[in-house]
Amino acid sequence: MAYAPRRRSEVADTLYRWKWTGTDAAGRRVRGHTVSASRPEVSAELRRQEISAKRIRKTFGGPGRVKAADITLFARQMATMIRAGIPLLQALQVVRESTEKPATVRLVRQITAEVTAGASFSETLARYPAHFDRLFVNLVHVGEQTGALDEVLVRIAAHKEQVESLKGRVKKAMWYPAAVLLVGIGVTIMLLVKVVPQFESMFQSFDAELPAITQATLHLSALVQQYWLRALGALALAAVAFRYLRKRSETLAYRTDAWLLRLPVVGGILQMSAVARFSRTLATTFTSGIPLTEGLGISAGATGNRVYEAAVLQARDDVTTGRPLNFAVRMTNAFPTQVVQMVSIGEESGALDAMLNRVADHYEEQVSNRVEALTSLMEPFIIVILGALVGGVVIAMYMPIITLGTAL
Repeated sequence: MAYAPRRRSEVADTLYRWKWTGTDAAGRRVRGHTVSASRPEVSAELRRQEISAKRIRKTFGGPGRVKAADITLFARQMATMIRAGIPLLQALQVVRESTEKPATVRLVRQITAEVTAGASFSETLARYPAHFDRLFVNLVHVGEQTGALDEVLVRIAAHKEQVESLKGRVKKAMWYPAAVLLVGIGVTIMLLVKVVPQFESMFQSFDAELPAITQATLHLSALVQQYWLRALGALALAAVAFRYLRKRSETLAYRTDAWLLRLPVVGGILQMSAVARFSRTLATTFTSGIPLTEGLGISAGATGNRVYEAAVLQARDDVTTGRPLNFAVRMTNAFPTQVVQMVSIGEESGALDAMLNRVADHYEEQVSNRVEALTSLMEPFIIVILGALVGGVVIAMYMPIITLGTAL
């Protein structure tokens, strides 16, 4: 696609959310919120509405950032406006005025300005890849060509909602146990740094040998007191460095994703999530009339895993040479046999999109079941670990006191 040069206008300003109170033309007290770049702009806008502003203040939180849920809502709103027969530019204006998040308002203003300058809707969206992926842009382009832009936007919104729901379930499986364990480790470190030293001064007055577990805890406390800040800084630095290198190195990113797939339980959830996202995305592109090879290229990036991304790209290359999709998928050795069989049935029956949607439904349900089972199994396991960490320190500190009391 050929893109028109981006126009610099008021959309370059940073927008904020302002809260105001005032009186209208009838003298009634009114209040509300406005998204604008500065206080004078808010005052001017209120004057145009015949509102006399008494107080205008910037709300806490800053401009924020555009999230996936905001893009989904944008697609839903645009579909509703276009289906109602409202022209594209007017629909963008309505969506902008109904949005309260400054970052989203700024994005819609930029889109409106570029569409007004003569660029097509799909061309404009393609200039913001951080918010609109290839699937979104290509489907909008198809909708513009076929005159079914409202249907395409509804399909995009439904697809993004399903994918984000799946992502949320996978994140829950990975972050819930990690967050609880981090809290337990943090409490343990606090006990070792703040509480154990208080007992140590008391133990020095005991004329008896301390139990082995108490001595070990005291030594660990001394070690943590001396190095915990350095260790925390080293871990933070390592995490930042790893994230930076993973973005820069495709090899490291691929190996990390391959290692995650081999993890017990979690690896299976990630695998099913990748298969579900691939199937759902390919079904959406196929239903919208996007060529299969192009749809495979889009689906590769939607898997969320470098291993499956490479497998889908390999399948795309095989399909480009004229091989059936089920053969290409089977040759990757990455997809379950059930997926290959469903794809084969879909190709033979001419209902590939329906079969792919069924595959996605099946694996999304499997992910939900696995996440619920994992959460149920992890809760007692985490309780045991937290009890061992915190309870171990407490027992180690009180054991000498109990022993001394018994001797007396």
